[in-house]
Amino acid sequence: MQSLSQILYWITTGMLIPVIVILLCLFIAALVTIGSFFGQFIQRMNLKTVLLKCSEKLQTTTKFDPDWIKDQKSGWSVIQSIELMSKLDWHPVRCEKVIADFEQNCIKKQELTRTMMRIGPMLGLMGTLIPMGPALLGLASGDFNSMASNMQVAFATTVVGIFIGAIGFIIQMVYQRWANEDINFLSYACELCQEGQEQ
Repeated sequence: MQSLSQILYWITTGMLIPVIVILLCLFIAALVTIGSFFGQFIQRMNLKTVLLKCSEKLQTTTKFDPDWIKDQKSGWSVIQSIELMSKLDWHPVRCEKVIADFEQNCIKKQELTRTMMRIGPMLGLMGTLIPMGPALLGLASGDFNSMASNMQVAFATTVVGIFIGAIGFIIQMVYQRWANEDINFLSYACELCQEGQEQ
């Protein structure tokens, strides 16, 4: 039993460095994601104006005019999807495929924030529990310097893990709301334009 406990101890202790490295990588990814998010937020304000104008025009006419978005080709996938459906002459099955592809693309874009939201706190907890064993051994042997060092690592990894999870959670919620808004708009525009062709 003693040997098994020793094996488990060495396994968990050996996992500390990989956990810290992954936490640091996710922390850097969180900082990059924050910067990218603010850039997308500014672009989103412009996109929202364009989509609002399109919605207002579609309320008065069921004929979609590509000129409404001709000056808005900034790489937004929702604009590209509208253009593609217009080129497909709003064919129901093909438009449904375009919307499904758009939705799948939105899910792929949220993979990093979803990973941060779920993995960050887990790694933070692991980084907290792993040093606790050596810290207790240090306390038992009277080595307070070792105990303090391990406790410092434990608390630091907890804070970093929670930070990563919080950033991922907040940005994930906003990304999901944006995706839902875009999908609703694409479905709305598609149905109106299809009705206009039937008339």
